[in-house]
Amino acid sequence: MNFVNDMYQKKARRRTRILVLMLSFWVLAIIFRLLQLQVFHHAGLRAQVIEQNQNTADILPKRGTIYDRNGKILARSVPIPSIFYAPSAEPVEKQVASIRKLEDVLSLTPRDLDKIRAGLQKNSHFVWVKRKVDPRLAEMALSLKINGIRTQEETKRFYPLGTLAAHVLGGVDIDDNGLSGIEYKHNPVLQGQKGKVMILRDAKKREYHFEITAEPVNGRDIILTIDETIQYIAQKELEKAVADNRANWGVVIISCPASGEILAMASVPTFDPNSYPPPTPEADMNQGIRRNIEPGSTFKIVTAAAAIENHRVTSADAFDCREGSITIAGSQIRDHQAFGVLSFPEVIIHSSNVGTIQVGQRIGPELFSRTIQAFRFGRKTGIELPGEEPGKFAPTTAWNKRSLASLSIGYEISVTPLQILQAMNAIANRGALVPPRIIKAIPGVPDKTKKMTDAYPQVMSPAAAEKLVAVLERVVLEGTGRAAFIEGYDVAGKTGTTQKYDPQLKCYSSSKHIALFVGFVPVDKPLLSMIIVLDEPKKDEYYGGQVAAPVFREVARRVLRYLHVYPQKSPAKAVLTASLTRGEKP
Repeated sequence: MNFVNDMYQKKARRRTRILVLMLSFWVLAIIFRLLQLQVFHHAGLRAQVIEQNQNTADILPKRGTIYDRNGKILARSVPIPSIFYAPSAEPVEKQVASIRKLEDVLSLTPRDLDKIRAGLQKNSHFVWVKRKVDPRLAEMALSLKINGIRTQEETKRFYPLGTLAAHVLGGVDIDDNGLSGIEYKHNPVLQGQKGKVMILRDAKKREYHFEITAEPVNGRDIILTIDETIQYIAQKELEKAVADNRANWGVVIISCPASGEILAMASVPTFDPNSYPPPTPEADMNQGIRRNIEPGSTFKIVTAAAAIENHRVTSADAFDCREGSITIAGSQIRDHQAFGVLSFPEVIIHSSNVGTIQVGQRIGPELFSRTIQAFRFGRKTGIELPGEEPGKFAPTTAWNKRSLASLSIGYEISVTPLQILQAMNAIANRGALVPPRIIKAIPGVPDKTKKMTDAYPQVMSPAAAEKLVAVLERVVLEGTGRAAFIEGYDVAGKTGTTQKYDPQLKCYSSSKHIALFVGFVPVDKPLLSMIIVLDEPKKDEYYGGQVAAPVFREVARRVLRYLHVYPQKSPAKAVLTASLTRGEKP
């Protein structure tokens, strides 16, 4: 009996030791696992938990509004719904099938569905279905009561005036990031700073807590120098001129000479920034600052300025224009009509190439080069717009035997329309070169722009500029610019007709031209200046005095009336207003 009891006791002790050993291993395994989870893998596991249950999202700030000089809205951000899907634990294809119910309502494309599927496969907490949709479509989408479909309010850039000043304003992408124009150049100012929100979810991915960790900072507003009404006048007249003359493209820029403020900047072809990007690269191009052209006879204002300022000519000096032809370095350069002997003013008034070349020869390469650089050709004007071209002007060391003559009449140099206008403004300001500007103010940001004209460089003396102004006034009264005459007002200006270089033929074309006119009004105290450029007008009349000067007249006449600038002279006074004949070429 005792033997049996001993046997049972031994077995019991053995089972107890085994059980204790097993429990010890089990406790050690738990401790090891806890150490593994809480110590060795703590950082990684914590990150997984946070990823599954906590998410951060951007809070987009309100984008600044763009105004014209009179406070009229040119661009603003408006609230608009976007539709998103909150993923569930269901298979991806089943979720895609649910979203497909919105295919007709939201016009979802196969590409849209592929993006949604890719988002779901990444186990995203948030998948866009369609962003920035019509509020009525958003209501229709929600009315279908599809599980997981929700809306979130965003903002969309809205341009209430459509194509008006499109190249100045530019456009934005789906996230309201600027892509061109003011929207791009000043994107950081307009955009502001994003905020952050933390979203907590439970195990079933249900949101239960929102916490803003960083408040958004709204973007600043920008006030432009553009005048909405003047911009409208310029744009409509330009569109008409381009259509009537079947031109490839056209530019009108209007400025206030004393301040350099741009009142209008229009380019054709244009686009609607509400539907950005434009249909073609050409439509997206701001021709006024990005197009390099040879200025032709409009550049004679620089030649004349150099000659007068440096006392190389007087009003009494006469030039034999040799019946319209001169040979330079073996090449013949012609006038648009045969001229005999012309005084210096008449050379500019009638835009004689032969006479102007002789004026250039009196100036000489070094002096002429310094004058061109003083007018800041070959350099950007510094206007607050992206993509401005500096133009091209070679140093005298790169000139050939024909360069002085070519430059005198506006060839062998490339400029932008805005650079030509800047040069004319310097003459209108009696020698003071005032850089153009298109931003009037950014509220809350100090304006460091110089205000006084006398703070700017003097490219020619007031006395010399006054003499040149008198000549340019005669261009409009009796010369190639007669079509720019405005009854009751004194107008000064210069025409230009440039032959385009054909890179295939490696010579200048006799059938492709650029027509220009640049001028200002009134002469004594200029309130506005303007340049008009039309590329390849295809009617019989293609000279600057025939197709560009009339645009100046119509635009300036309407703008002066809008600005309540009354005629300086009695309209009843008899004035010669005849247009150019076909034989004349400015």
